[in-house]
Amino acid sequence: MHSTLILEFSGEIAKITLNRPEKRNAINTQMIAELQTALDTIEKSHSRVAIVTGAGTSFCAGMDLDMLAAIAKQSPAENQEDSRRIAKMLRRLWSFPRPMIAAVNGPAYAGGCGIATLCDFTLATPDAKFGYTEVKIGFLPAIVSVFLTRQIGDKRSRDLLLTGRIIEAAEAKEFGMVTELVPAERLQQRAFELANDLIAASPSSLTRAKQLLTSAAAAGVDHDLERAILENARIRCTPDFKEGVASFLEKRKPVWHSKPE
Repeated sequence: MHSTLILEFSGEIAKITLNRPEKRNAINTQMIAELQTALDTIEKSHSRVAIVTGAGTSFCAGMDLDMLAAIAKQSPAENQEDSRRIAKMLRRLWSFPRPMIAAVNGPAYAGGCGIATLCDFTLATPDAKFGYTEVKIGFLPAIVSVFLTRQIGDKRSRDLLLTGRIIEAAEAKEFGMVTELVPAERLQQRAFELANDLIAASPSSLTRAKQLLTSAAAAGVDHDLERAILENARIRCTPDFKEGVASFLEKRKPVWHSKPE
């Protein structure tokens, strides 16, 4: 039984619904663990395709505010362990052996944007929004950068990661983060249509194709993730991170005191 998500099976299709609508489906430690468990369950089942979506009007707003506040008080060792946990979850999504479809029904920010765009197919409603906003609160989009640069290229990654700007679904599609724009009323139906198209293909061929795509990049991804985990953990101990989180929670503009390194 999961408390942060719903796992359902329909024939050969598995569906994960991030289910914290009162928190805009924000990520906390429990959701990370339950998402890993759900993926393990799907892999052991007869399901051939997985769909990920969000409950309510958001897909996933990124890290939970309570988790952000707790991070600001953690030790370096705790921060590194936490960073590794997040990296493990995102890598699992990226390399999952079954085709994965994200049905993005609303905003997908920071880690939530990572979940949405690391799926093989990303369907989004026209009013969905995407962005990596970490730099605005003194954080670092280190882990997601490993995947994003490979997905959309260096120049566009710099645009998103250095500005922290939010982009509309149409621009996300132009960047290569979104596969298809779908009217809100058809989003779930379209996700199942695509899933059934995939099911019609050879199971062995799909599995081998995904393995081929993943294995070609795996060594580089794993190398870069190790560095990203360390950077993600280090920045959590900086004054800028503590000020950024405090200003975000207090709904005020941050006052930065650090100088460029």
